[in-house]
Amino acid sequence: MVNKVTLIGNLGKDPEVRHFDNGGSVARITLATNESYRDKDGNWQNQTEWHTVIAWRNLADRAEKELKKGSLVYVEGKLKTRQYKDSNGVERYVTEVEALTLRSLEKRERTEGGNAAPLPSQSTYGNEASPSSHDFTPPVDGADDLPF
Repeated sequence: MVNKVTLIGNLGKDPEVRHFDNGGSVARITLATNESYRDKDGNWQNQTEWHTVIAWRNLADRAEKELKKGSLVYVEGKLKTRQYKDSNGVERYVTEVEALTLRSLEKRERTEGGNAAPLPSQSTYGNEASPSSHDFTPPVDGADDLPF
């Protein structure tokens, strides 16, 4: 069985981070993804989906330091559904994306010599042993290897 989510979108607001007494932390990130399509009349329509992304420990710490509202972000993770009772005692369910990889896709700044200097947010944040195995690099020529 597979439970995998891949998203590329913009932060709707700054990450909300909570720190625990044991030194751990968790970040809640609101991510917007956009899709454009033509309606039955041939007019372009834009649809925005909002996703709640949860990042733990080092991912949360780095998100707090390096991401802000509007940041373009690549997220890889899994869906998690949790249950809770609201203030009126009504049982509620919420589905969130638990981030396993989080990467800023912001452009690099130029140094005085004209060379591109990576921003601190250019690194991949994740729990995997080899971050490069999950690196996202868009095709240079615009082509991709998808069969459709």
